Amino acid sequence: MPKKLDHRDIKILEGLGIYGPRNIGMLARKLGMKRGTVWKRVNRLSSLFLLKFHVNIYHTNLGLKKAVVLAWAAPGREDLLFDCLLVNDFRNYISRFYGTSEGCFAIYTIPKEHTSEFEHFLHEIENLRLTKDIQVFWSTCFHNVNLTSNWFDAKSDAWVFPWDDWIEEIAQEGTELPFTLVDPKDFPVRGDEIDIFILQKLEVDAARSFADIGKMLGVRRQTIEHHYQNHVLKRGLIEDVQVCVAPFDGRGMAELVFFNFRFEDKESLAKFALSLSDKPFVHFLGKVLNENALVAYLHFLSKKDFRSFISALSKVIRRHFLQDYSYVLIDDEKRVRESIRHELFKDGSWMYDNEEYLKRLHNLVSERK
Repeated sequence: MPKKLDHRDIKILEGLGIYGPRNIGMLARKLGMKRGTVWKRVNRLSSLFLLKFHVNIYHTNLGLKKAVVLAWAAPGREDLLFDCLLVNDFRNYISRFYGTSEGCFAIYTIPKEHTSEFEHFLHEIENLRLTKDIQVFWSTCFHNVNLTSNWFDAKSDAWVFPWDDWIEEIAQEGTELPFTLVDPKDFPVRGDEIDIFILQKLEVDAARSFADIGKMLGVRRQTIEHHYQNHVLKRGLIEDVQVCVAPFDGRGMAELVFFNFRFEDKESLAKFALSLSDKPFVHFLGKVLNENALVAYLHFLSKKDFRSFISALSKVIRRHFLQDYSYVLIDDEKRVRESIRHELFKDGSWMYDNEEYLKRLHNLVSERK
């Protein structure tokens, strides 16, 4: 029988999302627990529920635009398509998806001055007949949703999914989006090479010590701490800490789904987004730039819960909170996740070599004929 989270686990996870993994003592005091007890729980969660910590970078303040790509593979080209999407060095995440046909789901962060070149790169993939269709959604940075005690019943130590209550909640939400979901006016570069190096290491492991990072870079711990406090934090280079855990049981997430939600107006979008900002099935949200649309990465315990969500969406549309939506089912068995690459940042700017990416693309396709 798989292990289950209990209400104390949920409270610890909720607190880790607020205070981060560097403040276990503060978290213990807030929860009225001994520090050692909290550490034991954290170690248990790490071994049984795949608990990890990642810094969420605010790419906007590094001059990077977020691109979400859906590429439907031409039959027989599924694996080649996946590998071709990997040749661009500004990749963050690539996995397979399935639905009406097989394809790939990918996330990139592209230097603002090179967005048209990136679209050219995608068009070339299409021209090489690797896809039946390819779409790109330029998005704000993603709004991370960490686990909260909302929708967790402490008496039964079980998740509950009151979908009708959620629909009523949408109507009561405000219309002011968090800064992560607001269309940015600009994409300034506010970090330097040391800042980018720090962010790369903390994106992999948010609990990594400054001393370790200093050793990797060949500088003193104090130098790393100075950059973290006076650059990374003060210049708004991170959003928060992402607490990654398999929330429903020890086996991982049963259903992973990428959604594109579309709305009639920005007020409906805001209400819908805010209603999802504390739900256990939400991983992240992003707003499509200059559109009344959201992209969302959701996870569900079972097909039954997923179908219940779809039924709830039908009611949401009838209440005129949502105009339309589409989705693909993510196959997380084959995926690549990579952090920001500090070696691509020199002298205050990003090095984006579209000609090199096109060359790699054509060479790979030629090799696989």
